[in-house]
Amino acid sequence: MSDLLYIQSSPRQGQSQSRRLADAFLGAYLQSSPTAAIDVLDLWAEPLPVFAGDHVAAKMTVIGGLTPDGREATAWDEISRIHARFASPGAYLFTVPMWNHGVPWVLKHLIDTITQPGLAFGFDARAGYDGLLGGRRAAAIYTSAIWPTFGEDFHASYFESWLRFVGVEEIHSVRLGSNLLDGEIERERRRARGEAAELGALFARRPALVAA
Repeated sequence: MSDLLYIQSSPRQGQSQSRRLADAFLGAYLQSSPTAAIDVLDLWAEPLPVFAGDHVAAKMTVIGGLTPDGREATAWDEISRIHARFASPGAYLFTVPMWNHGVPWVLKHLIDTITQPGLAFGFDARAGYDGLLGGRRAAAIYTSAIWPTFGEDFHASYFESWLRFVGVEEIHSVRLGSNLLDGEIERERRRARGEAAELGALFARRPALVAA
C-alpha cells in the first residue's frame, strides 16, 4: 500500500512543466519522509480500459441496487481494481496541464472510470450525494501555455469540483500559467518550484487522516 499516489497527466516527459514541478514536490516530500511509499500512475504508460458497453451496464446495475453478473461482473471487477488502487493512499499528487481550457482526456478517462456508485460516492434520495473518499488530501499542479492571460478556466474549477464530489476536501495547488507569453517566465517557474517544494514538505510532515 502506498502513502502517496502520483498521477501523471502530461505526455511530455522531461519537457513537461507540470512534471518538473511535481519533481520539486517529490524531492521535498522524500527528503522529509524518505521511507514513504509512492505509487506512480502514468496515465500515458498505463492505459485504462475503455469505459463502455459492459462497464456502463454494470454501473447502471449497481445504481439500480442490484449486483452485476456475467460479463457485467467482469467489467465491474476491472473498475473496482482500478478504484482500489486509487483509494489505497491517503494523499494524491496530480499533474494537471490545461488542454483546451480543461483537463487532459486521459485524466478525464480516469475520473470517469473510478467515479462509481458505492466506490467513490453514495447517494440518498433525501440527502443527495456523499463522497466516499473523505480524509484524504490532494495536491494539484496546474500548468498552461497561455491562461490566465487569455481564455476560460474549466480547468481547476472542474477538477476541484470533482475532488470535492468524491469527498476530498483538503485541496492544495500550485499554478504556473502563461508559459508562452510571460517575459518573466523563468522567475515564475522558480516561484512555482518553490511553492511545490513547500507543499511536498507539508504533505510529508502531516500524516494522512486515512491509513495508507
